[in-house]
Amino acid sequence: MAIKNNPQERDSHIESIRNAIEHRAAWMYFLLDEAKKRGLEWEDFGREAILRCGRFHGQTKFPDTENMKVFGEAFATEELKKVFDMNVVQCDEEAFTVEFNYCPLVSSWMKHTGDEKDIELLCDIAMDGDRGIVEEYPGFSFDLQSTIACGDDVCRLTITKSK
Repeated sequence: MAIKNNPQERDSHIESIRNAIEHRAAWMYFLLDEAKKRGLEWEDFGREAILRCGRFHGQTKFPDTENMKVFGEAFATEELKKVFDMNVVQCDEEAFTVEFNYCPLVSSWMKHTGDEKDIELLCDIAMDGDRGIVEEYPGFSFDLQSTIACGDDVCRLTITKSK
């Protein structure tokens, strides 16, 4: 597998946000790497910590709504669309589907480890943040369909509303 992760959108403001996200991803990597050196497996605690963070954000940073379109617009703000080179594929009452064409987290992890399996696992753990956000919306379900970290061209996720 070869990870493809090249940003299209470039300007100084967007690059500064990407750099901040890369910095946080480096923290995540180094914390998990040090824990692993001490005999702790990433999944033993990393997933729950990131899921907890996502739940917190779902409670505090996202609108209290049952409207999928309102949720989708809060999830994919204009600024974040540029940071992650996102394309919103669908945003209506039934589903919100978005494709990320670039990921600053993956960019960071690629600088710190050449182990693509580790990058794939780090990505999936990081996605627990989004899973945690969605958990705060009863009736919404999260489906991660592809990821840049797995060698796919895009990260594609769909959030649907139960009927």
